[in-house]
Amino acid sequence: MTITPFDLALYAGALFVLFLTPGPVWLALTARALSGGFHAAWPLAFGVVVGDILWPLLAILGVTWLVSVFSGFLLFLKGVAVAFFLFMGIMLIRHADRTISTDGRLTRPGVWAGFMAGVAVILGNPKAILFYMGVLPGFFDLGALTAPDIVAICMISALVPLIGNLFVAMSVGQVRRLLSSPEALRRTNIIAGSLLIVVGLIIPFT
Repeated sequence: MTITPFDLALYAGALFVLFLTPGPVWLALTARALSGGFHAAWPLAFGVVVGDILWPLLAILGVTWLVSVFSGFLLFLKGVAVAFFLFMGIMLIRHADRTISTDGRLTRPGVWAGFMAGVAVILGNPKAILFYMGVLPGFFDLGALTAPDIVAICMISALVPLIGNLFVAMSVGQVRRLLSSPEALRRTNIIAGSLLIVVGLIIPFT
């Protein structure tokens, strides 16, 4: 492997901070757990894994090709990664009181329905691959990645959200109170936004 444990740890930390930002997956998990308990929610968490592996893989392959064609493109993408985290952090803080919404189709009962809902919620957002294309070069030298490196990145991309999503499913009562309390949601967004800004400031020195 060419990437260091520190690189992987920083990337995992960034993914965890992004996970802490409430969104449609959180709400779908909460709704499913409220209607059928953990048994109804865990398939959705595993469905999300499909996209969490696919998007970074496609991003790595696509960016690696671009780097081989356009010299200096990797440095540009590193700047994009810094700008992305700073922008997302600032916007979270500015709109900390904004509520989030979900799609009722994601809460249909059944194990298969739950799994497919997870696949839909993560693949239904094509901006995800743009996120990974902009962020991954900020953490890794994509032109030097080996097969084990790519496997490690994809596994972390899947495991960090999966563990978090399963915890959300098991702690749905607390999560429900968090999402229903405007003050708690505001506090969560401010903390997550501040941490994203910190990550953006660290990237140039990695």
